Amino acid sequence: MREIWNEKCVFSPSLICLDMCYLMEQINELQKNGIKMIHIDILDGYFSPSMPLGFETVKQLREKTNIFFDCHVMTEKPDFFIDQLISIGVDHICFHIETCSHIDGMLKKIKKAGILAGIALKPSTSLYNLEYIIEKCDSILLMLINPGYASNKKETQISYSERKIYDTLNLIKKKNLQTKIILDGRISKNNINKYGKNIADIFVCGSTCINKNNIDISTKALFKIKEALLN
Repeated sequence: MREIWNEKCVFSPSLICLDMCYLMEQINELQKNGIKMIHIDILDGYFSPSMPLGFETVKQLREKTNIFFDCHVMTEKPDFFIDQLISIGVDHICFHIETCSHIDGMLKKIKKAGILAGIALKPSTSLYNLEYIIEKCDSILLMLINPGYASNKKETQISYSERKIYDTLNLIKKKNLQTKIILDGRISKNNINKYGKNIADIFVCGSTCINKNNIDISTKALFKIKEALLN
């Protein structure tokens, strides 16, 4: 499923926004509707006050599906969690620059395991932190809301999100890199329309885009937008 990494305007539905009692069934339905990537948030209850998934769940899902596992490590101490994901055999791991002591070493470790590696940034984290490591990043994940507020419908995207997205794009272009931009946090059809053609590469789709009670209609709506953008 690695070919999905080089496609434009990729949708990565968030696993924690699906029905937790029917994860495998819903993943199968997503795949049937053309989804090739699933976003897996790994949380510790501290960096983000939620812990809906355990490693055993991720491991069992890996054994049952070949969908691309796009993992976002949102933990205060990422080393243990990244080791577990490497052993499970996921496809992509991004971790937070704010919580890792040895960023360069962690990127190397993930890549050595044959896994795509990226950096995630909280809304207020400056892009200056990427200056010396972006060349080693397969992806940059920009959080557009603060960690832990996905369930709070009153929490809106940061006011400077557009500026940060374009600044990231300009940094990547300036260095002539192929680094992917991932947008995460209250992603809407408007965001996809605005950034889906030549700006962002992957959109983490939560409850604003994917209705777990009607996956068929919500995924068809996303692909209709993509078709209009790219054709």
